[in-house]
Amino acid sequence: MIRILKRGWTVSMIIYFGMAILLNACETPFVPDDPDFTPQIVVEGYVETGTESLPAYVILTRTIPFSASVNEQIFGDLFVNDAEVTVFDGTNTVRLTEVCLQDLTPEVKQKVGDIIGINADSIDNNICLYIDIFDQLKRETGRKYDLTVHADNQIITASTSLPEAVELSDFKWVEPSGQPIDSMAELRVIVKDPVNEKNYYRYLTATDKDRQFIPPPFGSVVDDAVFNGQEFEIPLARAQRRTKDLNPDTFGLYMRGDSAYIKWCTIDKAHFDFWNTRDFAAGNSGSFSSYTRVTSNIHGGIGIWGGYTVRLYRLYCPPK
Repeated sequence: MIRILKRGWTVSMIIYFGMAILLNACETPFVPDDPDFTPQIVVEGYVETGTESLPAYVILTRTIPFSASVNEQIFGDLFVNDAEVTVFDGTNTVRLTEVCLQDLTPEVKQKVGDIIGINADSIDNNICLYIDIFDQLKRETGRKYDLTVHADNQIITASTSLPEAVELSDFKWVEPSGQPIDSMAELRVIVKDPVNEKNYYRYLTATDKDRQFIPPPFGSVVDDAVFNGQEFEIPLARAQRRTKDLNPDTFGLYMRGDSAYIKWCTIDKAHFDFWNTRDFAAGNSGSFSSYTRVTSNIHGGIGIWGGYTVRLYRLYCPPK
């Protein structure tokens, strides 16, 4: 029974990555163009509902030329301050409050860092974001959320929605293929996909040792194009940060005796398209790769305004 919280490459990984490649095979190559560069505003914002869901927030930054170098001063100047950011939830229009990390107490600073997925203590720059600090938005499935941003004499808009939840129905731990590793296991989950409707999913993971949820580095989304209306089983790789020390023998595996924390999210199509193209672009690197244009639902800028219907699970991985 699955528990919902109230608070060498393996064969399965090869299959998983193969599916991601097939789903992304028709992306349009894009070669960045610097000579006539005009800065754009980048939006990264989310609204959530469900288990331990976070208040709505938006981060606004500016683009820089593809070939530009970034130092501490330039990084700090990327953030857009003094913008007017509002969200309409179908009933009320709520203005989000600008919050900057350097203005906060250490305790509040860390809480804000947890919301946006960073270790606030390790950041020297003054990151600013806009947040529904009093949680005034009605965050419910079935609702649409219209974002409006007034910044730098521009008006930027976007819309997202909160789909009905589709939960994980079961899970199992399996032995990794290849060289036996008694201390680690692969996680597989079962999803009962609803009939006669398109569904889109994204997941993030954490462990007992690191409770900060992060997405897997190679593909964090899946849709039901192949599994519509069926029960299907997929591997959920343990998320790891993109570093030089990724070990292909243990990539995506969970430590036995530890717990896997899964943030399983139902999302709409526009949100799925953003992460689907973004994940493909992030993984499509190297001397012979081409640039891929990431799909955005932002009008007047680029980025993502996305909704997450969240379910959190703690799945214990027993010793062998």
